[in-house]
Amino acid sequence: MTQSRISSLLLSTHPGRSGEVAARLAAESGIVVTRAGGDRVAVVLEARVPSEELGLFERLQAVPGVASVELAYASDGTASDDTGGLSRRGFLEALAASTLALGATRSASAFPKPGHEWRPNENDVRWEKAVCRFCGTGCGVMVGLAGGKVAAVQGDRANPVNKGLLCVKGYHLPGILYGKDRLTQPLVRENGKLVPTTWEKALDLIAEKLSLAVKTHGPRSVGMYLSGQSTVFEGYAASKLMRLGLGSNNLEANARLCMASAVTGFMSTFGSDEPMGCYDDFELGDTFVLWGNNMAEMHPVLFSRILERRRNASWVQILDLGTRFTRTSGFADKYVPFAPGSDLALANGIAHVLVKENLIDRAFIDKHVVFKKGLTGLTYGLEDKYKFADKPEPITFDDYVKFLDDYTPEKVEQLSGVPAATVIDLAHRYGDPNKGVVSLWCMGVNQHVRGTWMNNLIYNLHLLTGKICKKGSNPLSLTGQPSACGTVREVGVVANRLPADMVVTEPEHRKKAAEIWGVKEEKIPAEPGMDTVEMFRALARGDLKFLWVSTTNPFVTLPNQDRYRKAFASGDAFMVVSDVYPTETTALASVVLPSALWVEKIGMFGNTERRTQQWNKLVDPPGEAKDDLWQFVEVAKRLGHGGLFDSGKTPLQEWLFEEYRKFTLGTGKDLAPYATYVETRGLRWPVVDGRETRYRYKGGEDPYVPAGEDVKFYKNKKADGRAVVWARPFEPPAESPDKDFPFWLCTGRVLEHWHTGTMTRRVPELGSAVEKAYVELHPDDASQLGVNAGQKVKIVSRRGAIEATVKLRERSIPEKGSVFVPFFDEALLINKVTLDATCPISREPDYKKCAVRIEKV
Repeated sequence: MTQSRISSLLLSTHPGRSGEVAARLAAESGIVVTRAGGDRVAVVLEARVPSEELGLFERLQAVPGVASVELAYASDGTASDDTGGLSRRGFLEALAASTLALGATRSASAFPKPGHEWRPNENDVRWEKAVCRFCGTGCGVMVGLAGGKVAAVQGDRANPVNKGLLCVKGYHLPGILYGKDRLTQPLVRENGKLVPTTWEKALDLIAEKLSLAVKTHGPRSVGMYLSGQSTVFEGYAASKLMRLGLGSNNLEANARLCMASAVTGFMSTFGSDEPMGCYDDFELGDTFVLWGNNMAEMHPVLFSRILERRRNASWVQILDLGTRFTRTSGFADKYVPFAPGSDLALANGIAHVLVKENLIDRAFIDKHVVFKKGLTGLTYGLEDKYKFADKPEPITFDDYVKFLDDYTPEKVEQLSGVPAATVIDLAHRYGDPNKGVVSLWCMGVNQHVRGTWMNNLIYNLHLLTGKICKKGSNPLSLTGQPSACGTVREVGVVANRLPADMVVTEPEHRKKAAEIWGVKEEKIPAEPGMDTVEMFRALARGDLKFLWVSTTNPFVTLPNQDRYRKAFASGDAFMVVSDVYPTETTALASVVLPSALWVEKIGMFGNTERRTQQWNKLVDPPGEAKDDLWQFVEVAKRLGHGGLFDSGKTPLQEWLFEEYRKFTLGTGKDLAPYATYVETRGLRWPVVDGRETRYRYKGGEDPYVPAGEDVKFYKNKKADGRAVVWARPFEPPAESPDKDFPFWLCTGRVLEHWHTGTMTRRVPELGSAVEKAYVELHPDDASQLGVNAGQKVKIVSRRGAIEATVKLRERSIPEKGSVFVPFFDEALLINKVTLDATCPISREPDYKKCAVRIEKV
């Protein structure tokens, strides 16, 4: 064990001199350098004593070409030689890579010292394991407790997900608990204003309004809207309350807005949701293909693992396919821009070359694949009460090859702007029999009017080449929220789903659920509820009379905001909001309930790689705040449904989990007993006989694959245990630029903020790093419009308009004809501008493509 201080810094260089500076510093002992491109260089220092560190700082400031040196973060105390499986140098390089992903601002306040630098007397601090509250990576954290509060956080080196590394949000987790405007008592609306009330009165009112709505208008007049940040226990309890207590399937979560296309993609291709691969592939892959996926900002810890893999293996390549040059593009070996929405054509073009040049694995195809086509010429779900059902038809391999004839490299170049030679090169990367390929994607693919299709087409590339269910060769759909998988998708916090891939429309599934729940089958409603978009349209038009919103902020996140806001504000619907801070949604609520957050309650999340992780309650919530599970159960009791949650002497969370676990046993999605998760850093399901599964459907790894089989897609019973290659054509977006609205608009997140900023804007360091939302333009477009960086412009669509400040050549550079606006800023509601077009199959909105114009202010 060595005592040292690790410091990470961002150097701004004089124009054109970053390469010179990086080369000079690369020769310095004890310094790790990673160049991001542009005029910035990241440096990680390790000093044994303060005087040594000061000397290093002074040397950096004196290097020719360096304009400024900014502290990103620093860690005092013990820096163990145990780096969680990374080499020592590799660990430092990962930190440097993380620094480059942290921010492009030149303000030192953007890079504060992380929470874990604060160290009271070591004897006063108790450290406990937990899971990061932010993205779907599922990083493990060690929480330092002192004086009844969370005093510090550091990465958990015993956790195999992040091996001790955290991103800037993770370092500042303590701050999310202690914002000055934390909600600490229930509020009820009286005479148009929210005023304090007691828990007793608030809960009685909620039960009264809920009961009245069901009695007067029927079970479909009420709904609950949860989140991919709800715990497994909360999601499962809400499902029981809605389906059994109220007789309604109007249960949804905000994961509909981000992961629904991933679910329908998995289900239609493999017959089961969630990946076959895992994070181990980051240390084993040879070619990483990122489809519209800014991992350097959205999943920085996972991206650092890819960078470490490339550092250790010179042949490794990172290919970034997207519509704007991001920080990820700066790290990539090749950036391939394509026209918005043309990724469908690009994927089919790659498949065309694979087939024509015989770069496919025909033996794998013959044994493990079937071919299908579905309906085409689909619409975009813009109308109320939209309904769609695909009609799959089997086709032959020859039919599929004929379908691909429309996607020659030359034709794809016309549709996408990707040169034909690049299409061929991408196909050669996928088809190289000596290289493992890992495809990665998230919102760029899912938030797409053909999101299900696009998921299908990426799977096609792996199925055609047999590069699936293999170590270092898999498609890996990344998850945005910490438990979009574990809570929403696995528990079934969705209008048509029950736990473990079961659906309410299947009699056998309802029968199994009824047996576990101890009720008659007819007690479980068979009609699917409303999806999220339809639920809020119903709220706006007055069909939905009661809605309970928990752990999300829909009146910022829903697309085409004014379609819902104006009608809801003038209607008579009753809305309950459970949250931790005031938001745009609490401002419209009838009742606001103050909620416990993160380690103020017992929790369980499930991450991207099927890893289920538990944490204990570590501190009390402030004031009168209560966890959402308690809130749900208390209302259930008032409605006469308390028996649904009668756990006896067993702690409620454990009791709920063990009941939920019964759904998973024997299904290939098996979970371990609750106590196992308390003791471990999580396990990847299926967990059978205490053993987790790294690779699904793989013989010798997955216990459900029959002996002697190498691969078996056993969940896809309708296809005889085979996966489906789909013939899905290119179809244009719902709205494209024209002379009146000549620009594409893309929205998304930034590294420093989480979703609508409810938590991160309360952390001073993160809030000051990126204080306000902005609009990014290509410099040539800005020049043509006559606008400069720092100038305000108006972004106008057919639905609404907002004003934002222009940024050029900073965090990312959109392609010509495109603009980018982040959505974290409640004061700048970009979703007043976006279009509420959806994928007809998944009903997930497309936040990445609509038409706007830019006006000077």
